[in-house]
Amino acid sequence: MLLTSLDSGVLALTLNRPDKRNALDAVTIAALAAALERAELDPAVRVVAVRGAGKDFCAGADLAELLASADQSLEQNQQSAGRLGAIYSTIRRLPHPVVAVVHGRALAGGAGLATACDLVIAGHSAQFGYPEVQRGFVPAMVMTMLRRVAGEKRGFDLVATGRLLSASEALDVGLVSRVVPDAELESSAATTLAQLAGSSPSALALIKRLFYELDGRSFDDGIALGARVNALVRAHPDFRTAIAAFLQR
Repeated sequence: MLLTSLDSGVLALTLNRPDKRNALDAVTIAALAAALERAELDPAVRVVAVRGAGKDFCAGADLAELLASADQSLEQNQQSAGRLGAIYSTIRRLPHPVVAVVHGRALAGGAGLATACDLVIAGHSAQFGYPEVQRGFVPAMVMTMLRRVAGEKRGFDLVATGRLLSASEALDVGLVSRVVPDAELESSAATTLAQLAGSSPSALALIKRLFYELDGRSFDDGIALGARVNALVRAHPDFRTAIAAFLQR
């Protein structure tokens, strides 16, 4: 189940299965997919925030559903896994920044959901981890993201041992953008979300697209692509308005 609200350009998506530690079941995944589609199509949306209700952000896949899937065909299970994987890919392609606001535990697919977001703001007591191996499972899809943010040695350590990280350790590894005191998590997140919602949507969209398109490019190709984006931005009305306002101070 998912709660959604839109206020001042911020589309808030709250995982709302607190009794199940916001585990990702088929209904929740479908709701997330629909909400992200809305975010892409609704011109009122400037930034997306992902949260969890209750004590935790998200404990990962719904274990009851996961166990039942053992009796399904390979094709059925691949389609099921692909629906969650599509959420990660959609977040990456969405032109708006997506911010995970993490408290409590973000585990397995829940850690993957946070990692898929562009920014991760975590409370000091939050925990992150990929404990699938301890349940005879494999954190298969999240490894694509984990290798990018944590590197080979630390990424392999996390998925092979399943050990949990504190928020501070997750920041050091690269899973988290910022760590703030628990009491300041909501206010800090609100400030960041308001700043993003008030920024030029065209500039943010180009920043996000260019940032991820640099994956795998050579240094020279990256500079050349940046030059093309630079030229595009100079012709955009948002740029002209912002520069003119700055010069008039």
